[in-house]
Amino acid sequence: MANILGDEKRQQILALGRLGWPLRRIEQATGVRRETASAYLKAAGIAIREPRQRRPPAKPASQVSTDPGNPASEVSTDPALLPPGLVDPSAWPPPTSRAPTASACEPYRELIELALGRGRNAMAIWQDLVDEHGFAARYASVRRFVIKLRGQRSPDAHPVIVTAPGEEGQVDYGDGPMVRHPVTRKYRRTRLFVFTLGYSRKSVRLLTFASSTRRWGELHEETFRRLGGAVKVTVLDNLREGVLTPDIYDPTLNPLYRDVLAHYGVVALPCRVGDPDRKGKVESAIGHTQAALKGLRFENLDAAQA
Repeated sequence: MANILGDEKRQQILALGRLGWPLRRIEQATGVRRETASAYLKAAGIAIREPRQRRPPAKPASQVSTDPGNPASEVSTDPALLPPGLVDPSAWPPPTSRAPTASACEPYRELIELALGRGRNAMAIWQDLVDEHGFAARYASVRRFVIKLRGQRSPDAHPVIVTAPGEEGQVDYGDGPMVRHPVTRKYRRTRLFVFTLGYSRKSVRLLTFASSTRRWGELHEETFRRLGGAVKVTVLDNLREGVLTPDIYDPTLNPLYRDVLAHYGVVALPCRVGDPDRKGKVESAIGHTQAALKGLRFENLDAAQA
């Protein structure tokens, strides 16, 4: 073998090979060349999955005749030539002299502008209006009003990563809401732990004050209990709780975290340096949760978690 890999990276390749991953996917996930990964898999007696064959191109659609001799292919839009009872389609919809009705959100303009200034999104604002002011209109009304206030923003493009059910989970930390600490009795920023399944996007969201390798492992155990099982692969960022030495090719996992995952039969797949979109599903779940909690404060951790 031309390239000698560390034991941890070698075990990762063998585990992905046992899951039936093709060489191209293993190369994309680990950064190890297909030839090197193939040599390690063959040496371990693990069958290599062949790449999928491309489907033949679809047959072209049948041609539509544009023969001028065919009268059925000609449609006249001259109002004088239309049959009785039909109107010119270019004149539809008919003009109206009635002014459009005002938005149902207009009486709450000041409240909505104040909530936007605090970072609340349209969904959170709509829920606040319904719960606190008996707002009767639908969410779409609030969304249109918010877009009008701050302007339409074009979404960013992100790659789509498709996984099988139960195959992959993505995990990361984010900033949680302000919660009164039980000891100091002062408001303190919590940490938001989010674990998102790659197939269904179902997420487990847990809040905590402490942040350590032990707590990181306990949060994974609580997640697997809530889901009723474990995934095959966990994609994580280069957090100190999970990765001791970030590296573009051979990151070193935290031993305690590695042992926790080994107990559940899970393969850790740290994101390569400079590739944050690899765990975009959990990033999206964190952003959605933070937007719903932004600007809110809680008196205890149980209330915030609920």
